[in-house]
Amino acid sequence: MSESNDRESMEFDVVIVGGGPAGLAAACRLLQLDESLSVVVVEKGSEIGAHILSGNVFEPTGLDELFPDWKEKGAPVKTAVTSDLVHYLTSDNGAVRVPGLFLPRPMHNDGNYIISLGQLCQWLGEQAEGMGVNVFPGFAASEVLYDGEGRVIGVATSDMGIGKDGQKKGSYQAGYELTGKYTIFAEGVRGSLSEQVMERFNLRENSDPPHYGIGIKEVWEIDPAKHQEGLVVHTTGWPLDNRTEGGGFLYHAANNKVYLGLIIALNYKNPHLSTFDEFQRWKLHPKIRTYLEGGTRVAYGARAVNKGGFQSLPKLAFPGGMLVGCGAGFLNGVKIKGAHTAIKTGMLAAESIHKALSSGDAGQSELADFEVSVQNSWVHKELHKGRNFGPGLHKLGVFWGAAFAFVDQNIFFGKLPFTLRNKDPDHESLDKSADAKPIDYPKPDGVITFDKLSSVFLSSTNHEEDQPSHLKLKDASIPIAFNLPNFDEPAQRYCPAGVYEIVEEGGEKKFQINAQNCVHCKTCDIKDPRQNIIWDVPEGGGGPNYANM
Repeated sequence: MSESNDRESMEFDVVIVGGGPAGLAAACRLLQLDESLSVVVVEKGSEIGAHILSGNVFEPTGLDELFPDWKEKGAPVKTAVTSDLVHYLTSDNGAVRVPGLFLPRPMHNDGNYIISLGQLCQWLGEQAEGMGVNVFPGFAASEVLYDGEGRVIGVATSDMGIGKDGQKKGSYQAGYELTGKYTIFAEGVRGSLSEQVMERFNLRENSDPPHYGIGIKEVWEIDPAKHQEGLVVHTTGWPLDNRTEGGGFLYHAANNKVYLGLIIALNYKNPHLSTFDEFQRWKLHPKIRTYLEGGTRVAYGARAVNKGGFQSLPKLAFPGGMLVGCGAGFLNGVKIKGAHTAIKTGMLAAESIHKALSSGDAGQSELADFEVSVQNSWVHKELHKGRNFGPGLHKLGVFWGAAFAFVDQNIFFGKLPFTLRNKDPDHESLDKSADAKPIDYPKPDGVITFDKLSSVFLSSTNHEEDQPSHLKLKDASIPIAFNLPNFDEPAQRYCPAGVYEIVEEGGEKKFQINAQNCVHCKTCDIKDPRQNIIWDVPEGGGGPNYANM
């Protein structure tokens, strides 16, 4: 028992926060190296895969290294990419096909697969458990634990059964303290605890600000006559303007399913832009609508994307722990992929820990060799080659930025003798609402386009209603006093789940937070102009329950 509270404590060799590809790869690799190690993976979703959302065209490089026999083991990686199409959408009905010759080399998908990343994580979780890893889904890591010297010694999970009034309910259950010689933070984009350790240890001191996008995704079952298993379709251009980075995707998976979505960079300028409505009207373009007509929407979700790339990578190691995967920012923007790099960085963290422990290390050291191993890996080389892609789009606009990417990747192979930077944080990008053009979005037709609430319903999102809100304001006056007059309170539109509303009570405007709707995308934590919203973890098991996303 902890001396300071009633939490039980469990001790392991390694604690891993997050049951995504990076965390599960780290767990599996640790047991491959030493089956006697005690390892725990703590995951806030109700089950492994519940909070996993990605496009996902999957490059198997990392999986090949983790499990060379993954095909024989039955990994859910089966639908090979058969062809690529890229369209530049010139208007709501116009399009120009971009020849493959003019695409940046890393965008080609030969040898890749269309998968559900959630299903792959479920499979990785099964492999980990079969090897002896303790996997604890439904437990939200809410606090980093430190020793007297300030070193990370593990995490604590949130208490269950606390009412909105802050009082213990009859169902109260204290959280657990999970301590370890080393702690791996693999929470994914904008992980709460990852952000805390980055601030505490000043891990971003020598890096550019992180940059993000919001990815909104649906799964449809379409007419078999229109289905082309293995086809990958990407779009750029409309409905986004030349100042707004992003693009759409439509992937033909197995069983007449298509995965489709729109990614919008969160450095967009127009405060009137609604991320959800941009996605809905994107579906109305003939190049997309044609596939969907006669089909049925079966799933919906949204998640922030870490797109800062090489220049935004923080320091990865600190006393007692390390950062891996998308939480650190290892997504390759020009490839539009991050699962393979997540798997590899998880493996490298595991190898560094194993090396330390097998040499007699007692734990809680700063494993500098992890940084070295990442720098010597193909992950570092890959991100370095693509380092100018994101900043190029930011500086030159979408059209000329894409042209620059072609020159950078196809002529100079990512070896231009300079590195572009983007020092502007995403939350500072908005124009004043009075200076920006309002956007007239069509009403949902209930056939191709839909409203937010019916979409959130498809995400199977649920939170225990009688609990403190996990969405808090540093200053409750800012939404009405500052954000509303300056930016027409953009939280109403950047949130893809209808969490934030301006309502009137007694003739006065009020900022309302519908925390029940939250799909844990983290957009509010990123885009609020005053960084006024604190995203804390709700009770474990809350949030979306994505099926096969």
